[in-house]
Amino acid sequence: MKKQLVIYENEIKGPLDINITINSGQTSQPAWKYKNNYYHNFLIIDNQPVLIKLAQNEFLGPLEVTIESNKKIKINSAVNEIKRIFDLEFNLPTFYEFLISDNQLKPAVNFCKGLRLFKAHNLFECLISSICSANNSIIRWNRSINLIKEKWGQKEHFSEGDFFTFPLPQKILQAPEHEVEEMEICSGEKDIEECINNLKACGVGYRGKFMKKVAQMVIEDIDLDKIGRMSYDQAFEKLLEFPGVGPKVADCILLYGYGKGEAFPTDVWIKRIISHLYFDDKDIKVSKIRDFGREQFGGYAGYAQLYLFHYARKSGLLDKLKPNTK
Repeated sequence: MKKQLVIYENEIKGPLDINITINSGQTSQPAWKYKNNYYHNFLIIDNQPVLIKLAQNEFLGPLEVTIESNKKIKINSAVNEIKRIFDLEFNLPTFYEFLISDNQLKPAVNFCKGLRLFKAHNLFECLISSICSANNSIIRWNRSINLIKEKWGQKEHFSEGDFFTFPLPQKILQAPEHEVEEMEICSGEKDIEECINNLKACGVGYRGKFMKKVAQMVIEDIDLDKIGRMSYDQAFEKLLEFPGVGPKVADCILLYGYGKGEAFPTDVWIKRIISHLYFDDKDIKVSKIRDFGREQFGGYAGYAQLYLFHYARKSGLLDKLKPNTK
């Protein structure tokens, strides 16, 4: 089946810029593929594989949607999932009033108009993606997660080509961590140069061992859905039990995976931005900056972090805040 429809501006609470939302480096998932003026991704909806294509041909204009599935699905289910992933029910105009009321946040509005949360379709993918993003560039971790999907995910063919699900935890647990382990598994039938079906070959580096342990914990002990029903503080502490998950990664998972808006992912860059804007460039601990962000911005903390970082990147502020190495 194939269905085309439009999500008009009056169906969205405020502006949407699909381009900056998908490409803003949020760690819920890699950026959707762009081809023939459409963003494409493969989702599981009503337990069926579905190809979603999104186009926005006018700045902040309506969202053109194509839904393609080899089996019949409920169109409303697909539309609701699109609205959830791109947080279309979040009231951006009200948030902009909040930004404008703070002189330090006010400039971010014009640089980030239509930027929304890019929420996870798959909690386990969000967990692994967020771990992979730590101390990594957006380009590298996107490439790594896409390679993991291609090597161990479920393949589905649509009119636009082959697409892959994110693999189940069992697949990650079974995947060799590095080429030596892969060579041992195949009893030396491959030369080490031929061993490319391992996590290290996907460019995850030292994070491979974390990913395998995380997969084991999800299989044996920790219910990811249950974390979403916990309070923010309980969920935060639970996520810290996973190897490779520190405070910043935990907050990313809580924000993009669970939609907990009070999360304030804080790294050295957010520390520099907040220190510059609010504390006269004083050297303040990352943990204190995180506390400040959650207290200062409340339920808007996650969105404030997203807007501040994007504004700093696009305005040139981030370059100015880089330490002088001369």
